[in-house]
Amino acid sequence: MPKQKLRAIIAGLALLNLLTIVIFVIKPLIISKSVIGEETVAKIGSTDISREAWINELEKRYGEDVLEEMVDKEVVKQAAEKYKVKTSDEEVDRELKMMKTMYGTAGQTLNKSTDQLRQEIQSSLLLEKLLTKDVSVSETAMQKYYDDNKDIYRIPTTYHISHITSSTKKQADQIINELEKGVSFAVLAMEKSLDEFTANQGGDLGYISQDNEQVSKEYITAAEKLKVNKWSGPVETDEGWAVLYLHEKIEGNQYTYDEVKDQIHRQIALEQIQSPVSGKIFWDELDVEWFYGLKEQK
Repeated sequence: MPKQKLRAIIAGLALLNLLTIVIFVIKPLIISKSVIGEETVAKIGSTDISREAWINELEKRYGEDVLEEMVDKEVVKQAAEKYKVKTSDEEVDRELKMMKTMYGTAGQTLNKSTDQLRQEIQSSLLLEKLLTKDVSVSETAMQKYYDDNKDIYRIPTTYHISHITSSTKKQADQIINELEKGVSFAVLAMEKSLDEFTANQGGDLGYISQDNEQVSKEYITAAEKLKVNKWSGPVETDEGWAVLYLHEKIEGNQYTYDEVKDQIHRQIALEQIQSPVSGKIFWDELDVEWFYGLKEQK
């Protein structure tokens, strides 16, 4: 997956987070504006900050970006229906696997569900197909692109792992004993793991590939033997001991030319047209009216 697409998807997910915040804040306001407007969300000495002032600040900072994201998603959806452009589950699955294995710590950094990631990828694919639907790329050029960039279309076997670290095997055994009694792995990681950075994430290390040199080889060896949604026995490392939990395993694969031919066509076509990967190109066509900030524009 091209890096610019990763950035676009990550930016989209960030905006989705902001949208969620705004929805949960503004919904009560719509129901009871007079009450909410007077509600205090913070006090500094004798000075109050009202919920209404907070909402206004959120809208001022993020409102335009969030609204534009919402408009773009609907524009892409309607344009795809108009031009009969579709994506398959297979395409989305492949892009998702490539995203996870390439980005590495996606689980930890994005903290988004698989459904949310799939929706973002599907929208991104539809937009790319719409922008490149009339661009011609020769078979020779696509085959050469594949031959020159085969590594892009290879995913290594990858594991989504969480861990709880300890200084002794005895402590690791105690952690396993608590897991067997039904205590949540994430809760134990937050309470007991010596790795402060991942402890705050419930021990989540993200997606780790077999060829990742930054992770202990003992982790990969242990993960290879684990079943999904199971934890390991005590794993000895150079820093001490650890207990691992396997969330997901992605089998390695080298995608063939035929499998990624359409993806290559889009990539080359996007480079040829040199236009921003944005749904704005369809705004006029779909009669978008923009009233943000009391100004109307097309």
